[in-house]
Amino acid sequence: MSGFVSFVSSGPGDPELLTLKALDRLKSADAVLYDDLSAGPILDHVGPDADLVGVGKRAGRPSPKQDHVSRLLVDYASQGGRIVRLKSGDAGVFGRLEEETTALRAAGIKFEIIPGVTAASAAAAAAGIPLTRRLTARRLQFVTGHDVTGALPEELNIAALADPEATTAIYMGRRTFAKLAQRLIDAGLPEDMPAMLAQGVSTPEQSLHRSTMAALVDEIDANTSDAPGLILFGPLADED
Repeated sequence: MSGFVSFVSSGPGDPELLTLKALDRLKSADAVLYDDLSAGPILDHVGPDADLVGVGKRAGRPSPKQDHVSRLLVDYASQGGRIVRLKSGDAGVFGRLEEETTALRAAGIKFEIIPGVTAASAAAAAAGIPLTRRLTARRLQFVTGHDVTGALPEELNIAALADPEATTAIYMGRRTFAKLAQRLIDAGLPEDMPAMLAQGVSTPEQSLHRSTMAALVDEIDANTSDAPGLILFGPLADED
């Protein structure tokens, strides 16, 4: 009999941001396949007899291929038991969730998805700002800063991203921010649009750096931190 897979969203790193349902699945799991960013104190909530399998991918580091991760997940679930696929942030936001659910469906394995706190929400909360506001920040948009090759996606809707009345969160965007920022400024986004680099949000390594779109290009280039980062820009990003 096949097992059951719970896709558990671990949030940005602080175990206190886990949902009650996420905690329950971690405690009762027979095996946990976890991302690098979901490691550390979050794994302290896993039962002592569970198998722990690291399958995380980090930019610029040796990482397992996605098809290998999907195959491993199917193999574990096919042996029966309660399997947790622990993903950082919210599993459905730039988390390669669909590839893994597709593999499970093809193998006839049932699963559930447990949502969690995504990095943009955690970064705004840490900075003490909302993500939206009537009249001045009426739209919220999430975008990835790189495609499967690591380059800036060419099909981005630049006009939408340059909307000065939107709050925009760029995930995995430090490497390509200079190119994206220039394209947005060329499309009419003010150079002095407030921007913020949030790194290691909700962890002891957390740092929040407020700046502007133009200035942040040079500041990111000089930044040597390897903590996971998110760039937030829009009319609310400079508020204390």
